[in-house]
Amino acid sequence: VQLQASGGGFVQAGGSLRLSCRASGRIFSSYVMGWFRQAPGKEREFVAAIIWSGGSTYYADSVKGRFTISRDNAKTTVNLQMNNLKPEDTAVYYCAGAGNRFLPRNADDVPYWGQGTLVTVSS
Repeated sequence: VQLQASGGGFVQAGGSLRLSCRASGRIFSSYVMGWFRQAPGKEREFVAAIIWSGGSTYYADSVKGRFTISRDNAKTTVNLQMNNLKPEDTAVYYCAGAGNRFLPRNADDVPYWGQGTLVTVSS
């Protein structure tokens, strides 16, 4: 499975951005996609995930109520709508994928990665 991320950019605090990640290759119903982020000097951390079949979603506590992950089955694309952005959301965001209806929360255990896209939130 190949993952291609897009979106990101620069925004002021309180603003919104949308990230997208398109998956290509063989996508099983048990597949799960999501996002991690890595701020300078910090470890890569889980942000959100969505199970391809059924659409169950999961969020890090730090983004609940502000970020929304969704999927477009026809386009095999997952979107991350980020609202009310804060300076602490500044990071490189990575699209991630896994099987068995579970996206590991430890980045070292994630089998599929897309390239990173930078999100910068100014105060």
